[in-house]
Formats: sequence, structure tokens, C-alpha cells
Amino acid sequence: MSSLKGKVAMVTGAASKRGMGHAIALRLAKEGADVIVTDKFASPKSMFPGDENWGGLNEIIKEIEAVGRKALALTMDINISKDIDAGMVKVIKKFGKVDILVHAAAIRGPVGVPVIDLSEKDIRAIIDIDLVGAFLICKAAARDMVAKGKGGKIVIFCSLAGTHGVAGSAAYSAAKYGTIGLTKSLALELAKYKINVNGINPGMIVTNLRDEAFQKMAEVEGITWEEARKKDQGGLAHIIPWGRLGTTEEAADLVYFLVSGLSDYITGEVIALGGGVT
Repeated sequence: MSSLKGKVAMVTGAASKRGMGHAIALRLAKEGADVIVTDKFASPKSMFPGDENWGGLNEIIKEIEAVGRKALALTMDINISKDIDAGMVKVIKKFGKVDILVHAAAIRGPVGVPVIDLSEKDIRAIIDIDLVGAFLICKAAARDMVAKGKGGKIVIFCSLAGTHGVAGSAAYSAAKYGTIGLTKSLALELAKYKINVNGINPGMIVTNLRDEAFQKMAEVEGITWEEARKKDQGGLAHIIPWGRLGTTEEAADLVYFLVSGLSDYITGEVIALGGGVT
């Protein structure tokens, strides 16, 4: 398929092997887009058994090129404007434009920590990366799209945690509430430029996002990391009407719909991806 042929897509938070960004980058490449993959760290570790030799962004570049598309890897901190600006210079030099932005980068922060025990450092890190970072990367991409005058597509990953409070994850929940507001406001601002802005509220998806939380759980309970992961995710599956956690490929399917011509009349929406959990 080549429905995105001629398009240039940027995917943030793409370096984790089991992350949604990785799956999205590959899906968009297979649909015909040239892809820029970005992350703060070029090769973040995955704690899943068998992932010890994961090559990060460089490995994803090879995967994209293997399907016949051009690719560019950028290590940049989305919380630092200078990093983003320098990255955009490289993008424009290589591709001349950005047609699609999929912002999937985020951190989870401490899990199960009440607000009264949450450090100011953790609060600021979560808000800065998950909310301020979303503002900065969307601003940079949208500015280029507006200047080119050819329209565009922006997809922001929010969270079901942004629609209700989450005990022990207040900072993450607050940041994701903010990204929903950003999505809806930006959609109104950019509609006149024919730039669609939509959000996705993933629920419980199997990714690397909670690797460190599983490690702490394993240490407390005296079990292996894999046992902690299966125990936690198995328990979560029981509260999902669909009966299981979601996959990164399912997230990529929804992104493809939102960045393709199939969704040209949809903007300002935030779609739940949670197997029935709302």
C-alpha cells in the first residue's frame, strides 16, 4: 500500500522496542511515508526478556529503510526548545517539510505514590515532559505546516488517565488532562489551515512505559520482573470489557486512520483506545 506516498511523518518517543512510537513509525513507513523517529535516548533499555540487544533508533531506521522508505533518527529532548529547533533544521534539510506529526513521547513517573509523598522533582518532570513537551513539539511542527500552506495532520497521545483521576498518579493524570485541552484548542486554531489535530486516549497497552514500575513491584514482592508484569497486567485484563490489554499495532492502526485521507473531516476529537474502558 502507498496511501501516504509523498508524505513525511515525524514520530516522537519512537526508540523503545515495545513502544507505540516504534509500531507507528513502521506502520506509516509501510503505508508509504518517509519517517523521522525521535527520542531523548537513542537506545532505551527494555526489561522484557530477550530484548537485551535492542538497537533503538538505529535499528528502527534499518526497519524503515527495509520497506523502501527514507528515514531520519533524531535524539532530542522535547522539553528543550533549542533541541527541537535544531532537530527541525535537520528535518527540513533532508525532507523539506513535515506533513504528519505523531506525538507519542511521554514518561509515566512514579506509580502508586500519593500526592503528599510525591517529590517536587517528579511533579515537574512529569508535567514538563508530558505537557510542556507536547506544546513545544506541536508548536514547531504546526509552524512549519502553516508556513508551507499544504495542510497537515497532528496526532497527540493523551491517555484515559486524562479523563478521570488516578490515585497514585496525580501528576501523570493532570498532565494528560492538559494534553486533551491542547488537542482541542490547537484543532480550533489550525482548522483554517486545513491541519487536523486529534488525540488518542490509550488505556492499558502492552509497552515499555511501566518497565521500572514492574521492577519495583518485583523487588517488593520477591518475584521476577516478568512475574510482576504478568501479575499486574493479568489483573488489569479483568477490568477491561474486551478481556485483554491492547497492542501497539492496534494503536498504529488508529494513528494511520487519523493521518490518512480517511479522516479529513475529523478534527478536535480525542478517541479512546481501551477495549471498552472509558
